Amino acid sequence: MKQITLKHPNALLHGQLSITGSKSESNRLLVLQALYPELQINNLSNSDDTQAMQNGLYSDESIIDIGHAGTTMRFLTAFFATQDGVEKVLTGSKRMQERPISVLVDALRQLGADISYEKNEGYPPLRIKGKKLSKHEVTLAAHVSSQYISALLLVAPKLPNGLHLKLEGKITSVPYIEMTCALLRQIGVSVAFEGQDIRVEPKDAPKSKELWVESDWSSASYFFGLTALADKAKLKLSTYKANSLQGDRVLVDIYKHLGVISMLKENHLFLEKSNVSIETLNVDLANAPDIAQTIAVSCFGMGVGCYLTGLHTLKIKETDRLLALETELSKLGAEIEVTQDSLSLKPRKVAIIPHVAIDTYHDHRMAMAFAPLGICVPIVINDADVVSKSYPSFWDDLRSLGFFIDSDK
Repeated sequence: MKQITLKHPNALLHGQLSITGSKSESNRLLVLQALYPELQINNLSNSDDTQAMQNGLYSDESIIDIGHAGTTMRFLTAFFATQDGVEKVLTGSKRMQERPISVLVDALRQLGADISYEKNEGYPPLRIKGKKLSKHEVTLAAHVSSQYISALLLVAPKLPNGLHLKLEGKITSVPYIEMTCALLRQIGVSVAFEGQDIRVEPKDAPKSKELWVESDWSSASYFFGLTALADKAKLKLSTYKANSLQGDRVLVDIYKHLGVISMLKENHLFLEKSNVSIETLNVDLANAPDIAQTIAVSCFGMGVGCYLTGLHTLKIKETDRLLALETELSKLGAEIEVTQDSLSLKPRKVAIIPHVAIDTYHDHRMAMAFAPLGICVPIVINDADVVSKSYPSFWDDLRSLGFFIDSDK
């Protein structure tokens, strides 16, 4: 399915969907399960990223190619650095080899890790020679990526002396760090996160043996977007928790301003369309950058302006997401400007240009964020299979809501 054209016959949405488990929770729990094999995990994500994590953790190969899976690269770097006597080379796609990893490597070296760069200094591929890491204090720049911090935290309880992490600068994507801490606590690990300090105590055996993964809030974001753009909508999504660990749950508050009423009842998330009047949406997304694309496209489709800040991490994702958003929204007629960490979209004064082909840049979120515009005008999505990275059944779920999807297999 290289390219698809999608459109909706009447902009009326009604249905219920079961969303796969959170990719973020799944990937963290898989690392913990590799460290503590007695753990059982239910409702794992069926995403390519989670499959890449499983394959990487248990691979017998000396060279592991993780493709585009950035989380896998970061988490496996920390994991294999702690595996005494194991030597691995971690590599990935061309884009993966352009994504910096020196902050994490330097932090692991502070603990005594033996990691070297196979090509360019500061970037994958990495050669990792696993060993026991007896040091326990690390200083780390906290503004680049929270995944570096989570990678260290996940292996921390298996370090002989635990871990004392000193964070420097403004901490980015705090909810993802809090998610990691909460999952560690669920298995009985002692974690203290206070200010710029995180301390993790060593743990021989987990307290809980069975863990449930909540459905993915970032996957739900596309249905918030669809609801906002529909004429009428009533959707039921499963399975979500009132006490969610996922930072993207802020969707509930953000999309209220765009006319989406949401309610959690008995682990189901209900979405309904209401009419609102808003000219410009202003949001700081430093703690939930993964939903920026969905929000920008929703605002464009509604004719609403937006000013989104806190987006500095989007420059080092699967693609430079800010530049990609500017390029693709401009094709549709948007007036948009981006900086290193912000996006400014003017309220739309003209009709959306139909039948535009959206390039996805090997980025699953580009494909899914633009898909809801198909409820407004026919739209073409290039390289549509890229959605399998996080949400393999996405196009089937849209079909179940009445979308017509033509593909050139």
